[in-house]
Amino acid sequence: AVDAAGDSVRSIPMQSASVDIWDKKYRLKSRDGTVVDETVDATYQRVAKALAEVEETEALREQWNERFVWALKNGAIPAGRITSNAGAWAHKPATSTINCTVSGTILDSMDDILSKVHEAGLTLKAGCGIGYDFSTLRPRGAYVSGAGAYTSGPLSFMDIYDRMCFTVSSAGGRRGAQMGTFDVGHPDVVEFVRAKREDGRLRQFNLSLLITQEFMEAVKNDQDWRLAFPITVQQRDEGEIDLADQTQVLWRDWPTHHGLVVNEQGQVACRIYKTIRARRLWDLIMSSTYDYAEPGFILIDRVNEMNNNWFCERIRATNPCGEQPLPPYGSCLLGSVNLTKFVLDPFTDTARFDWDRYRQVVAVFTRMLDNVVEINGLPLEQQRHEIFSKRRHGMGYLGLGSTLTMLGMKYGVGESLAFTEQVSREMALQGWQTALDLAREKGPAPIMSETFEVTGEMLRRRPEMIRDGYKTGDQVPGRLLHARYSRYMQQVAEVAPELVDELAEVGARFTHHTSIAPTGTI
Repeated sequence: AVDAAGDSVRSIPMQSASVDIWDKKYRLKSRDGTVVDETVDATYQRVAKALAEVEETEALREQWNERFVWALKNGAIPAGRITSNAGAWAHKPATSTINCTVSGTILDSMDDILSKVHEAGLTLKAGCGIGYDFSTLRPRGAYVSGAGAYTSGPLSFMDIYDRMCFTVSSAGGRRGAQMGTFDVGHPDVVEFVRAKREDGRLRQFNLSLLITQEFMEAVKNDQDWRLAFPITVQQRDEGEIDLADQTQVLWRDWPTHHGLVVNEQGQVACRIYKTIRARRLWDLIMSSTYDYAEPGFILIDRVNEMNNNWFCERIRATNPCGEQPLPPYGSCLLGSVNLTKFVLDPFTDTARFDWDRYRQVVAVFTRMLDNVVEINGLPLEQQRHEIFSKRRHGMGYLGLGSTLTMLGMKYGVGESLAFTEQVSREMALQGWQTALDLAREKGPAPIMSETFEVTGEMLRRRPEMIRDGYKTGDQVPGRLLHARYSRYMQQVAEVAPELVDELAEVGARFTHHTSIAPTGTI
């Protein structure tokens, strides 16, 4: 078959299962069940029009509406919340086009714990999933001076979030999605690892451990592992702990400094509660993962090392599926490209990949996803501020295995690995070129124009800044910290140095572009 663009790309007819998924999850219907999207093409038209409406002039709106429809018919697939909700506000005005978010940092107080429950409820009601870091809560048995009692620990508060999610999602007809992360150095880590062994507990959560490089080294070297929790300024002032005593205190990176003891490098003093063998904890994690497929495994040091916004974010949680590590109140705006759409003459000796068309779709799709920011529908002001200031999105791809087969390649061999690398590289390079083009047309993300003060923590994380002459107290624009000192953008510079030079000068339209998400039913 020949597709709508009139070339030799094969078009695979939609299967009955695909039609059923579209009808049940993405097809727009009115309150009484009357069909609004008569066909899949009508869904494309609705989404394209909604995203093109944010363009400034009528001429631009017409131009990009046509291009967006073209991209949707040629392999661009916005994430589920975009496909379901974009252009549907007359029928469901309180929904969001954002798939998933991360909660604000949960401070260690009853007031903030319950405040974040309220925010999470509003977020889930809008159709978004949400992730949280619960290791900011003091361990079981710790004394709560204000209440004159001892806390029941983070897991008991996770139960509250679990029931809230169950209630909100059952009322809305779509199962809520939550991610709960937990530091591998928290005193209650063993209880977290074993949580789902209890029947029916935390069933509205995916669970993941925040694994540090320090812990992995302790496992490899069969060393002790110290479980610790931050010391408050009040505890220090009351003389409970000697900060110089290394048998009682260690210093670690922590997501919040609120009310805590912090050194010049930005690390927090933590009281050692207990010491266990690292390999014993490792074995517990592996046993639970084998038996229950949880907890997951997030290399959190690597996440923060590679984060483009390393200079202003400390990531501690992800969206429920784990592909989008996000800062407090961050959100993930997703979309995938169907690679099978670009195979010419599949299953023949002349099968090949249409790289030119692929780059065109990536470029148009990048603009589409950037436009979603303007119609995000997020319920909280903090979420809206975060997405408008950074404009991050995550474009990925699907159908890789099928594409390799259509091209006559065996999955996993050298040829297929080289193809996968090229597909990923071309998506990234085209995406960042479009980031530059859009910045020149519409302006860069606001964070690129902000000025950031150089701190001791920044110099510790990026020692090359010292070699470049920076010192504590210097003022540096976000675009320079993003393009020059992001580990990821440094890798892009190895392939396209002139592009990164221009991004450092102009600033990018968004801070993040690619993310290979599990594509589910889109």
